[in-house]
Amino acid sequence: MQSGDKTLANLALAGKYAVLLLLLAVFIGPFLWMVSIALRGSGSIYTFRLIPENPTLQNFADTWRIFGFAQAFFNSTIVAFAVVFLNVFLCSLTAYPLARLKFPGSEIIFFLILSTMMIPFQLYMIPLFLTCTKMGLYDSLIGVILPGSVAAFGIFLIKQHYHTIPKDLEEAARIDGAGEFAIWWRIMFPLTKPAVAALAIFIFVANWSNFIWPLIILDSQEKYTLPLAVAKLSGAFIDKTQYIAAGATIAVAPVIILFFFLQRFFIGGLTLGAVKG
Repeated sequence: MQSGDKTLANLALAGKYAVLLLLLAVFIGPFLWMVSIALRGSGSIYTFRLIPENPTLQNFADTWRIFGFAQAFFNSTIVAFAVVFLNVFLCSLTAYPLARLKFPGSEIIFFLILSTMMIPFQLYMIPLFLTCTKMGLYDSLIGVILPGSVAAFGIFLIKQHYHTIPKDLEEAARIDGAGEFAIWWRIMFPLTKPAVAALAIFIFVANWSNFIWPLIILDSQEKYTLPLAVAKLSGAFIDKTQYIAAGATIAVAPVIILFFFLQRFFIGGLTLGAVKG
């Protein structure tokens, strides 16, 4: 390669890195600024200083103890993990017969399930609220959990992964006398770990940051989830922006930590899901 071509290649590589660094600053900059404000014990929040002069964790401690974030964090954890568990189990169980068993109307059923993804939540939130109220689920964490216990997107994602698994495994299990549930639980489900991890991340993030439905169904402040607690904090203590930033940081941190540990499965799940439709 000639020196001129090598120079152009190096410039192109440097340009790519510059664009990536710019995108990194755009995406991670607001989060770092929020953490910086949360660590400030005093001074103006509008001072452009990423590292505070006298950083302190007192804002996090006050937000956690005084303003009820410990209870809100516990409530969000219960809701998020319960919804993730129900979605992983029910979506996988529903997707198995749609992907591997042939029965009349299977394609129509799958089409109807997918069609629900086109309905906005605002269109059915009032009937959903009335239904939950008649069932006695108003102002309860169960009322937050049950409406999100199964997602059409999760059924679609797991179904796509079932198509990538060789049918010889099922046939060998049937020859050995295994039933359909045993085939799903012992063979099919363990082979969908990347898809399950991707689905778990999607569902966890969606329910951890869910604001509208908990706001509608919950009334007692001791049952508030983190998004509601942050909204309450921002309304009551708008003059203390450090508390708001600390509360928002507490709310965002678990999502970042979860993605950090499961990103390998998340990327693998999305890649495998695109192999076959």
